[in-house]
Amino acid sequence: MENQKKVLVLGGTGAMGVYVVPELLRMGYKVDVFSLDEVKSDNPNLTYITGNARDEAAMEEIFSRGYDGIVDFMIYSSKLFAHRLPMLLGHTDHYIYLSSYRVYADEEHPITETSPRLLDVSKDEEMLATDTYALAKAREEDILSASEYKNWTAIRPAITFSKRRFQLVTLEADLILRRAALGKTVLLPKEAENVEATMTWAGDVAKMICRLLFNKAALCERFSVCTAEHNTWGTIAGYYKELVGMKIAWIPREDFLRLVDPEKPMRDPRWQLDYDRLYDRIMDNSKVLRVTGLKQSDFSTVKDALARELAALPKDVQWAKNADLSERMDEYIAQHNI
Repeated sequence: MENQKKVLVLGGTGAMGVYVVPELLRMGYKVDVFSLDEVKSDNPNLTYITGNARDEAAMEEIFSRGYDGIVDFMIYSSKLFAHRLPMLLGHTDHYIYLSSYRVYADEEHPITETSPRLLDVSKDEEMLATDTYALAKAREEDILSASEYKNWTAIRPAITFSKRRFQLVTLEADLILRRAALGKTVLLPKEAENVEATMTWAGDVAKMICRLLFNKAALCERFSVCTAEHNTWGTIAGYYKELVGMKIAWIPREDFLRLVDPEKPMRDPRWQLDYDRLYDRIMDNSKVLRVTGLKQSDFSTVKDALARELAALPKDVQWAKNADLSERMDEYIAQHNI
Protein backbone atom coordinates (compact mmCIF):
# COMPACT_ATOMS: atom_id res chain seq x y z
CA MET A 1 0.00 0.00 0.00
CA GLU A 2 1.77 3.12 -1.26
CA ASN A 3 0.55 5.61 1.37
CA GLN A 4 0.30 3.14 4.24
CA LYS A 5 1.16 4.86 7.53
CA LYS A 6 3.99 3.41 9.61
CA VAL A 7 3.68 3.21 13.39
CA LEU A 8 6.39 2.38 15.91
CA VAL A 9 5.22 0.85 19.19
CA LEU A 10 7.83 1.08 21.94
CA GLY A 11 7.37 -1.63 24.55
CA GLY A 12 4.69 -3.21 22.39
CA THR A 13 4.78 -6.69 23.94
CA GLY A 14 3.46 -5.50 27.31
CA ALA A 15 -0.03 -5.52 28.79
CA MET A 16 -1.47 -2.79 26.58
CA GLY A 17 0.80 -3.33 23.59
CA VAL A 18 -0.42 -6.88 22.97
CA TYR A 19 -3.84 -5.42 22.16
CA VAL A 20 -2.72 -2.14 20.60
CA VAL A 21 -0.57 -3.84 17.96
CA PRO A 22 -3.32 -6.05 16.47
CA GLU A 23 -5.75 -3.11 16.62
CA LEU A 24 -3.32 -0.96 14.61
CA LEU A 25 -2.95 -3.76 12.06
CA ARG A 26 -6.74 -4.04 11.77
CA MET A 27 -6.84 -0.32 11.05
CA GLY A 28 -4.47 -0.81 8.11
CA TYR A 29 -1.18 0.48 9.50
CA LYS A 30 2.29 -0.99 9.07
CA VAL A 31 3.65 -1.64 12.56
CA ASP A 32 7.13 -2.02 14.02
CA VAL A 33 7.35 -3.20 17.62
CA PHE A 34 10.48 -2.46 19.63
CA SER A 35 10.97 -4.42 22.87
CA LEU A 36 13.34 -6.60 24.86
CA ASP A 37 11.35 -9.70 23.93
CA GLU A 38 12.33 -11.79 20.92
CA VAL A 39 9.17 -12.32 18.87
CA LYS A 40 8.75 -13.45 15.28
CA SER A 41 6.01 -12.27 12.94
CA ASP A 42 4.38 -13.98 9.97
CA ASN A 43 2.45 -10.79 9.11
CA PRO A 44 4.12 -8.72 6.35
CA ASN A 45 2.82 -5.53 8.01
CA LEU A 46 4.28 -6.38 11.42
CA THR A 47 7.97 -6.38 12.35
CA TYR A 48 9.45 -7.05 15.78
CA ILE A 49 12.74 -5.37 16.63
CA THR A 50 14.63 -6.68 19.64
CA GLY A 51 16.68 -4.19 21.61
CA ASN A 52 17.17 -2.14 24.73
CA ALA A 53 15.53 1.28 24.77
CA ARG A 54 18.26 2.47 27.13
CA ASP A 55 20.75 2.10 24.25
CA GLU A 56 20.91 5.60 22.77
CA ALA A 57 22.61 4.53 19.54
CA ALA A 58 20.05 1.76 18.96
CA MET A 59 17.18 4.18 19.48
CA GLU A 60 18.66 6.72 17.08
CA GLU A 61 18.94 4.01 14.43
CA ILE A 62 15.33 2.97 14.95
CA PHE A 63 13.99 6.52 14.71
CA SER A 64 16.03 7.19 11.57
CA ARG A 65 13.73 4.75 9.74
CA GLY A 66 10.96 7.32 9.88
CA TYR A 67 7.54 6.78 11.42
CA ASP A 68 4.25 8.57 10.97
CA GLY A 69 3.24 7.72 14.52
CA ILE A 70 4.86 6.50 17.72
CA VAL A 71 3.01 4.86 20.60
CA ASP A 72 5.33 4.81 23.60
CA PHE A 73 4.79 2.39 26.49
CA MET A 74 8.28 2.83 27.92
CA ILE A 75 8.84 4.02 31.50
CA TYR A 76 11.32 6.89 31.91
CA SER A 77 12.74 8.94 34.72
CA SER A 78 11.84 12.60 34.32
CA LYS A 79 15.48 13.39 33.53
CA LEU A 80 15.76 10.73 30.82
CA PHE A 81 12.44 11.74 29.28
CA ALA A 82 13.52 15.37 29.00
CA HIS A 83 16.73 14.20 27.30
CA ARG A 84 14.85 11.90 24.89
CA LEU A 85 12.12 14.36 23.98
CA PRO A 86 13.70 15.77 20.77
CA MET A 87 14.39 12.24 19.55
CA LEU A 88 10.88 11.02 20.35
CA LEU A 89 8.88 13.95 18.99
CA GLY A 90 11.25 15.11 16.30
CA HIS A 91 10.95 11.93 14.24
CA THR A 92 7.20 11.52 13.91
CA ASP A 93 3.95 13.29 13.07
CA HIS A 94 2.14 12.08 16.19
CA TYR A 95 3.58 10.84 19.48
CA ILE A 96 1.41 9.06 22.06
CA TYR A 97 2.88 9.37 25.57
CA LEU A 98 1.93 6.91 28.31
CA SER A 99 1.01 8.81 31.46
CA SER A 100 -1.26 7.40 34.18
CA TYR A 101 -4.50 8.15 36.01
CA ARG A 102 -2.34 8.02 39.14
CA VAL A 103 -1.42 11.66 38.45
CA TYR A 104 -4.86 12.64 39.80
CA ALA A 105 -5.36 13.70 43.41
CA ASP A 106 -8.48 12.85 45.42
CA GLU A 107 -10.16 16.24 45.10
CA GLU A 108 -13.04 15.69 42.62
CA HIS A 109 -15.49 12.92 41.82
CA PRO A 110 -15.98 11.96 39.09
CA ILE A 111 -12.44 12.65 37.90
CA THR A 112 -11.98 14.57 34.65
CA GLU A 113 -8.84 15.54 32.76
CA THR A 114 -8.83 18.93 34.49
CA SER A 115 -9.09 17.50 38.02
CA PRO A 116 -6.22 18.48 40.36
CA ARG A 117 -3.04 16.46 40.15
CA LEU A 118 -1.18 14.95 43.08
CA LEU A 119 1.99 16.80 42.03
CA ASP A 120 0.21 20.14 42.36
CA VAL A 121 -1.72 19.66 45.61
CA SER A 122 0.10 17.09 47.75
CA LYS A 123 1.63 18.23 51.06
CA ASP A 124 3.76 15.07 51.44
CA GLU A 125 7.22 16.64 51.24
CA GLU A 126 9.02 13.30 51.44
CA MET A 127 7.15 11.99 48.43
CA LEU A 128 7.41 15.24 46.48
CA ALA A 129 11.20 15.06 46.81
CA THR A 130 11.19 11.81 44.79
CA ASP A 131 10.45 10.84 41.22
CA THR A 132 7.99 8.12 42.19
CA TYR A 133 5.68 6.90 39.41
CA ALA A 134 2.70 9.26 39.82
CA LEU A 135 4.95 12.31 40.14
CA ALA A 136 7.27 11.33 37.27
CA LYS A 137 4.28 10.97 34.96
CA ALA A 138 2.94 14.41 35.91
CA ARG A 139 6.36 16.02 35.49
CA GLU A 140 6.81 14.41 32.09
CA GLU A 141 3.40 15.73 31.02
CA ASP A 142 4.66 19.18 32.03
CA ILE A 143 7.82 18.65 29.97
CA LEU A 144 5.63 17.90 26.96
CA SER A 145 3.48 20.98 27.54
CA ALA A 146 6.48 23.26 27.91
CA SER A 147 8.24 21.94 24.81
CA GLU A 148 8.20 23.50 21.36
CA TYR A 149 6.51 20.38 19.99
CA LYS A 150 2.78 20.30 19.27
CA ASN A 151 2.48 16.75 17.94
CA TRP A 152 1.86 14.85 21.18
CA THR A 153 -1.02 13.29 23.10
CA ALA A 154 -0.81 12.13 26.71
CA ILE A 155 -2.92 9.14 27.71
CA ARG A 156 -3.83 8.39 31.31
CA PRO A 157 -4.91 4.75 31.65
CA ALA A 158 -6.52 3.55 34.84
CA ILE A 159 -5.57 0.11 36.18
CA THR A 160 -5.41 -2.02 33.04
CA PHE A 161 -5.65 -5.81 33.06
CA SER A 162 -4.60 -8.01 30.17
CA LYS A 163 -3.53 -11.48 29.03
CA ARG A 164 -1.12 -12.11 31.90
CA ARG A 165 -1.63 -8.92 33.90
CA PHE A 166 -4.14 -9.06 36.73
CA GLN A 167 -4.34 -6.72 39.72
CA LEU A 168 -6.00 -6.67 43.12
CA VAL A 169 -5.41 -3.48 45.14
CA THR A 170 -1.58 -3.18 44.87
CA LEU A 171 -0.92 -6.88 44.26
CA GLU A 172 -0.20 -8.43 40.86
CA ALA A 173 -0.90 -11.74 39.12
CA ASP A 174 2.36 -13.43 40.11
CA LEU A 175 1.21 -13.39 43.72
CA ILE A 176 -2.59 -13.43 43.67
CA LEU A 177 -3.09 -16.09 40.99
CA ARG A 178 -0.27 -18.30 42.22
CA ARG A 179 -1.68 -18.26 45.74
CA ALA A 180 -5.17 -18.89 44.36
CA ALA A 181 -3.86 -21.91 42.42
CA LEU A 182 -2.27 -23.26 45.61
CA GLY A 183 -5.45 -22.71 47.62
CA LYS A 184 -3.75 -20.09 49.79
CA THR A 185 -5.39 -16.94 51.14
CA VAL A 186 -4.51 -13.54 49.67
CA LEU A 187 -4.19 -10.77 52.27
CA LEU A 188 -5.46 -7.28 51.42
CA PRO A 189 -5.73 -3.98 53.33
CA LYS A 190 -9.08 -3.68 55.08
CA GLU A 191 -9.22 0.07 54.38
CA ALA A 192 -9.48 -0.65 50.63
CA GLU A 193 -12.46 -3.00 50.77
CA ASN A 194 -15.14 -0.35 50.20
CA VAL A 195 -13.07 2.05 48.06
CA GLU A 196 -14.23 2.51 44.46
CA ALA A 197 -11.69 1.36 41.84
CA THR A 198 -11.57 1.70 38.07
CA MET A 199 -10.11 -1.26 36.16
CA THR A 200 -10.23 -1.46 32.37
CA TRP A 201 -9.64 -4.36 30.00
CA ALA A 202 -6.57 -3.77 27.80
CA GLY A 203 -8.55 -4.56 24.65
CA ASP A 204 -10.82 -1.59 25.32
CA VAL A 205 -7.88 0.66 26.18
CA ALA A 206 -6.34 -0.32 22.82
CA LYS A 207 -9.49 0.82 20.98
CA MET A 208 -9.20 4.25 22.58
CA ILE A 209 -5.46 4.64 22.00
CA CYS A 210 -5.62 3.62 18.35
CA ARG A 211 -8.45 6.06 17.64
CA LEU A 212 -6.54 8.90 19.25
CA LEU A 213 -3.55 8.24 17.00
CA PHE A 214 -3.54 10.59 13.97
CA ASN A 215 -6.63 12.31 15.39
CA LYS A 216 -6.16 16.09 15.11
CA ALA A 217 -8.54 16.67 18.02
CA ALA A 218 -6.15 14.72 20.24
CA LEU A 219 -3.07 16.90 19.67
CA CYS A 220 -1.64 18.56 22.79
CA GLU A 221 -4.42 17.00 24.87
CA ARG A 222 -4.60 14.63 27.82
CA PHE A 223 -7.09 11.77 27.96
CA SER A 224 -8.23 9.36 30.65
CA VAL A 225 -8.34 6.16 28.58
CA CYS A 226 -10.55 3.95 30.71
CA THR A 227 -14.02 2.65 31.30
CA ALA A 228 -16.57 4.63 33.29
CA GLU A 229 -17.43 1.48 35.25
CA HIS A 230 -16.22 1.45 38.84
CA ASN A 231 -16.45 -1.19 41.55
CA THR A 232 -15.28 -1.46 45.13
CA TRP A 233 -12.16 -3.53 45.75
CA GLY A 234 -14.40 -5.85 47.74
CA THR A 235 -16.54 -6.42 44.64
CA ILE A 236 -13.47 -7.03 42.47
CA ALA A 237 -12.09 -9.48 45.04
CA GLY A 238 -15.47 -11.22 44.81
CA TYR A 239 -15.01 -11.60 41.05
CA TYR A 240 -11.68 -13.36 41.59
CA LYS A 241 -13.28 -15.58 44.25
CA GLU A 242 -16.05 -16.56 41.84
CA LEU A 243 -13.81 -17.03 38.79
CA VAL A 244 -10.73 -18.75 40.26
CA GLY A 245 -11.74 -19.65 43.81
CA MET A 246 -9.45 -17.05 45.38
CA LYS A 247 -9.58 -16.85 49.15
CA ILE A 248 -9.37 -13.33 50.58
CA ALA A 249 -8.71 -11.96 54.07
CA TRP A 250 -8.71 -8.26 54.93
CA ILE A 251 -6.05 -7.04 57.37
CA PRO A 252 -5.02 -3.61 58.77
CA ARG A 253 -3.31 -1.28 56.31
CA GLU A 254 -0.16 -0.98 58.44
CA ASP A 255 0.23 -4.78 58.58
CA PHE A 256 -0.29 -5.05 54.82
CA LEU A 257 2.38 -2.43 54.09
CA ARG A 258 4.89 -4.21 56.33
CA LEU A 259 4.21 -7.45 54.48
CA VAL A 260 4.76 -5.82 51.09
CA ASP A 261 8.01 -4.12 52.10
CA PRO A 262 9.37 -4.79 55.61
CA GLU A 263 12.30 -2.42 55.01
CA LYS A 264 10.48 0.67 53.69
CA PRO A 265 6.73 0.17 54.21
CA MET A 266 6.08 3.90 54.44
CA ARG A 267 7.68 4.84 51.11
CA ASP A 268 6.66 3.50 47.66
CA PRO A 269 4.22 0.84 48.96
CA ARG A 270 2.42 3.49 51.03
CA TRP A 271 2.41 6.05 48.24
CA GLN A 272 0.80 3.63 45.81
CA LEU A 273 -1.75 2.51 48.37
CA ASP A 274 -2.56 5.80 50.10
CA TYR A 275 -2.35 8.05 47.02
CA ASP A 276 -4.16 5.81 44.56
CA ARG A 277 -5.71 2.54 45.70
CA LEU A 278 -7.31 4.15 48.76
CA TYR A 279 -8.70 6.99 46.66
CA ASP A 280 -12.17 6.60 45.17
CA ARG A 281 -11.32 6.35 41.46
CA ILE A 282 -14.60 7.21 39.75
CA MET A 283 -13.65 8.26 36.24
CA ASP A 284 -15.39 10.46 33.70
CA ASN A 285 -14.32 9.14 30.27
CA SER A 286 -16.60 11.42 28.23
CA LYS A 287 -13.68 13.31 26.67
CA VAL A 288 -12.06 10.26 25.09
CA LEU A 289 -15.45 8.95 23.97
CA ARG A 290 -16.26 12.25 22.31
CA VAL A 291 -12.95 12.48 20.44
CA THR A 292 -12.77 8.81 19.38
CA GLY A 293 -16.46 8.28 18.60
CA LEU A 294 -16.58 5.26 20.90
CA LYS A 295 -19.39 4.62 23.37
CA GLN A 296 -19.28 3.18 26.87
CA SER A 297 -21.44 0.34 25.55
CA ASP A 298 -18.54 -0.62 23.23
CA PHE A 299 -16.54 -1.75 26.28
CA SER A 300 -16.61 -5.03 28.17
CA THR A 301 -17.69 -5.13 31.78
CA VAL A 302 -14.87 -5.80 34.21
CA LYS A 303 -16.32 -9.14 35.26
CA ASP A 304 -16.85 -10.38 31.70
CA ALA A 305 -13.36 -9.35 30.57
CA LEU A 306 -11.74 -10.87 33.67
CA ALA A 307 -13.62 -14.09 33.02
CA ARG A 308 -12.38 -14.23 29.41
CA GLU A 309 -8.77 -13.46 30.24
CA LEU A 310 -8.60 -15.85 33.18
CA ALA A 311 -10.23 -18.63 31.15
CA ALA A 312 -7.69 -18.10 28.35
CA LEU A 313 -4.67 -18.56 30.63
CA PRO A 314 -2.71 -21.73 29.77
CA LYS A 315 -3.37 -24.52 32.26
CA ASP A 316 0.36 -24.81 32.92
CA VAL A 317 1.01 -21.08 33.25
CA GLN A 318 4.09 -20.43 35.35
CA TRP A 319 4.08 -17.39 37.61
CA ALA A 320 7.19 -15.96 39.22
CA LYS A 321 7.15 -17.20 42.79
CA ASN A 322 7.38 -13.81 44.54
CA ALA A 323 8.49 -16.11 47.34
CA ASP A 324 9.38 -13.57 50.02
CA LEU A 325 6.02 -11.81 50.09
CA SER A 326 4.11 -15.08 49.79
CA GLU A 327 6.07 -16.56 52.71
CA ARG A 328 5.41 -13.45 54.80
CA MET A 329 1.71 -13.86 54.09
CA ASP A 330 1.89 -17.51 55.17
CA GLU A 331 3.60 -16.51 58.41
CA TYR A 332 1.04 -13.76 59.09
CA ILE A 333 -1.85 -16.14 58.46
CA ALA A 334 -0.37 -18.69 60.86
CA GLN A 335 0.34 -16.09 63.56
CA HIS A 336 -3.16 -14.57 63.37
CA ASN A 337 -5.10 -17.84 62.86
CA ILE A 338 -6.64 -16.60 59.61
